[in-house]
Amino acid sequence: MKTKTNCPYCGATLTTRFTEGRDRRYCDQCRTPIYENPIPATCLVVVDSDDRVLLVKRGVEPKIGMWCLPGGFMELDETPENAAFRELSEETGLSAANAKLLGVTSMPNDQYHTVLMIGYLVTKYRGLPAAGDDATDLAFFDSDDLPEVAFQSHKEFIEAYFN
Repeated sequence: MKTKTNCPYCGATLTTRFTEGRDRRYCDQCRTPIYENPIPATCLVVVDSDDRVLLVKRGVEPKIGMWCLPGGFMELDETPENAAFRELSEETGLSAANAKLLGVTSMPNDQYHTVLMIGYLVTKYRGLPAAGDDATDLAFFDSDDLPEVAFQSHKEFIEAYFN
């Protein structure tokens, strides 16, 4: 992740200062520590009536061509649940109104430093599945026939459901 060099509030050059128990980017002009926080994202374990999990094949980097859960980054003014439902619709053409929280974890990320991943379970949905947005394919898989899953957090949420 690229380190910020200018204050987002006043534009002054940032320094590094030990404050609040750790080294942080700091604006001497504003006298403000610059907090760098995880980027929130969601994913969904969608299961059909045969207890198979829905995976999408990634059409974009990172890990293009690999399988993962439908999901993506939260937008401003969006709840985690709404972000999950939006991503489900964009990537699969399916819609859902209810989801159960499976868990929350954080994962390192080359581009965003740390991603805070929120996983949901969806068992009731509407629509016909069709790959969309940044997915090139999708399929339902039995728990004993899963392809390699692109992201560790997605693997953990799938395991949480099947266990």
